[in-house]
Amino acid sequence: MQDKNYITTEGYERLKIELHNFVTVERPFLVQTITWAASNGDRSENADYIYGKKKLREMDKQIYRLTKKLENAEVVDCNAHTGNEKIFFGARVTVLRNHHIQQTVRIVGQDEVDTNQNYISWTSPLAKFLLGKTIGDVFMLRLPSGVDEIEVIDVGY
Repeated sequence: MQDKNYITTEGYERLKIELHNFVTVERPFLVQTITWAASNGDRSENADYIYGKKKLREMDKQIYRLTKKLENAEVVDCNAHTGNEKIFFGARVTVLRNHHIQQTVRIVGQDEVDTNQNYISWTSPLAKFLLGKTIGDVFMLRLPSGVDEIEVIDVGY
């Protein structure tokens, strides 16, 4: 059975914008380029035409993939938990690792993971341990590098 495709409202809007850009800007421009290339004669040796068709197939796959993600998305309004100390999907959680390394992560959907912003998937090992915990909870997290002691020190939405 496939996991649910949970996504924050912000993540859902980003996917919608990306899809809209593909459908209304990038794809029409590519089709126009392919039409121009096709008008240049022999298509079998026309690199612009061949490359354009290949690019169009890739873009159509991307459009299909995004459409399916949006159709199957289960949007979660994280603002419903504002003020709550319990960790739910969409929470920004600050933890203390091994009594000295402070880290803040946000638990998001699989389509929103961004290591630069410390956005982690709700299916990641750390997120699975964090969900349902509250400020002050301490637990051990087994990692390939060893075992970390994790203390939840702040939760926000």
